[in-house]
Amino acid sequence: MRRFLRHPVRLVPFGFLATILLGTGLLMLPWATNEHRYTPFVTALFTATSAVSVTGMAVVDTPDYWNPFGLAMITVLTQIGGIGIVTGATLVILLVARQLGLRNRLLVQAETQEFGFGDVRRLLLRIAATALVCEAVITVILTLRFQLSYEYPFGRALWHGVFHAVQGFNNGGFALYSDNLAGFARDGWITLPLALGAIIGGLGFPALFEAVREWRQPSRWAVATKLTVWGSAALLLVGFLGLLLAEWANPRTLGPFGWPDKLLAAFTQDAFIRTGGFNVVPTDALDEETYPLMIALMFIGGGSASTAGGIKVATFFLLAFVIWAEIRGEPDVTIGRRRVANASQRQAITLVLISVVLLAIGTVTLILMTEDNRALRTLFEVTSAFTTTGLSVGIAPTLPESGQLALVVLMYIGRVGPLTLGSAIALNTRRRLYRYPEEQPIVG
Repeated sequence: MRRFLRHPVRLVPFGFLATILLGTGLLMLPWATNEHRYTPFVTALFTATSAVSVTGMAVVDTPDYWNPFGLAMITVLTQIGGIGIVTGATLVILLVARQLGLRNRLLVQAETQEFGFGDVRRLLLRIAATALVCEAVITVILTLRFQLSYEYPFGRALWHGVFHAVQGFNNGGFALYSDNLAGFARDGWITLPLALGAIIGGLGFPALFEAVREWRQPSRWAVATKLTVWGSAALLLVGFLGLLLAEWANPRTLGPFGWPDKLLAAFTQDAFIRTGGFNVVPTDALDEETYPLMIALMFIGGGSASTAGGIKVATFFLLAFVIWAEIRGEPDVTIGRRRVANASQRQAITLVLISVVLLAIGTVTLILMTEDNRALRTLFEVTSAFTTTGLSVGIAPTLPESGQLALVVLMYIGRVGPLTLGSAIALNTRRRLYRYPEEQPIVG
């Protein structure tokens, strides 16, 4: 066991599991709820897992069930989960880069100077400072808005500002309102700062730092940064237009809004789809045609080493380039005058296929547990849990405990699984002094 735990990559899932169990114990205490009673184990475990994995999915009404102590615990767990996964992923990237060999390390350094092999402490402090500054700016804007426009007392306005700022930047999705943020759908001073915080937190610090440092020369960005930044922009545009067109006339969502409010609500909801977790329109009131678009965006998720989940933007667009190269008959996959290593292509394919299998198993499991024939909505709920998005169509609270435990497992795997799997595959690369004869099986 000591030899197993000595590997830093293997410590990540154990660290998150320990935090979840500690949070579960604290949320079970009677002084964490408004009614001062012990919280059932499954409810506390679900909430703690949702907070640490920065999912935001809930099986109870957050503001009505939890008192200030419980809400403070959810805030702390979300902050630990968000910063923890970012710093953990950053350290894993450094570890993987260190063990790639001298030649590959020099290539990595040529691609990006951000993750140097020297001052790790300075890098981690920079990550923490960036996160805290973003949260502080969002807190100030929200506090002033709550106090000046909604006449909240300063203490209440500050608390609402801090809580939602932490949830927004860390892509958590818990809210202090029973309808989440639907009551503020027309208020850009509330929704836009949270949307921008979710976008920044979902980019990932490797891409964010390099994009800011080399903002005048995007051509010098590393391949991963180009895929993440431009891919995220493209997904935001596709999601915005798709959501706007699909829900424009829906009387239960965007239909009653004027066109400026429709644009605002569609953009902010689009920003929250890929793991942000907040909803400014009722998710269960969307047209059925909208769910496939949202499922696809949730599945892709955000950037690597970010607070977002999913298979990651770079992984999705890397596979798109692989398919395009195969269609054109190209011998290599090239992105911006760089040839993508075969190992990266295999890792991306492996991650996507495993994710699809887990989603299929989770969806079938919940359908069998609930005998619910609404497969599309069940797939939406399962995808939201696995990708740590947190949007819900109302299925999670109605599930039996076994179904809620299944979602707990999916949230945990979706949070630590891609990082652990990707790094394990990268570190398990073997070199052989021989190769077998090649053969091409018939495909299709």
